Amino acid sequence: MQKIAVYCGAATGNSPVYVKAATNLGQYLADHQLELVYGGGSVGLMATLANTVIEAGGKVHGVMPQKLVNRGAAATNITDLTVVNNMSIRKQTMLDMADGCIALPGGPGTLEEIAEAYSWARIGDNANPCALYNVNHYYDPLKTMFDQMVQQGFLTAEHRSKLLFADNLPDIFDFMNRYTPPTIRTNYHN
Repeated sequence: MQKIAVYCGAATGNSPVYVKAATNLGQYLADHQLELVYGGGSVGLMATLANTVIEAGGKVHGVMPQKLVNRGAAATNITDLTVVNNMSIRKQTMLDMADGCIALPGGPGTLEEIAEAYSWARIGDNANPCALYNVNHYYDPLKTMFDQMVQQGFLTAEHRSKLLFADNLPDIFDFMNRYTPPTIRTNYHN
């Protein structure tokens, strides 16, 4: 792995634990010579994460739609910024650039991004491992929802095992280093 896509909030949340987690992740990436691919933002956890990687001597690749750049949302201190036409292209570009995907706490956009990356893994369009950095139990309700999908027959246990919820970085990167993509369904006639 060389580049990690991190999805996270353009806000910092209401507890300092989220900023600390973004800082820890940024430092971990830099310490392990892993480059950051992120949404290119200059506020919230996005800024904390990117600034930490840059300050630690790492590389940061931002991807942002033109309309957000026009609004002044783009970071100016990062290694490079790829400007794209819309959010759909942003998500595809980030996946194409990255070797793994992590979601820090964030809002609906963060949830959409990690859910899409995981969903695409299940159909063979994303070979990257996906993990949710479950800081402060933030993603516990979502973890319960994915377990419910298995219990109710909408998700196989094998595919569920391909999405990690963890509250520490060593577990996340161990999962990513051992990851094999899910078995892709080929028989749709039963």
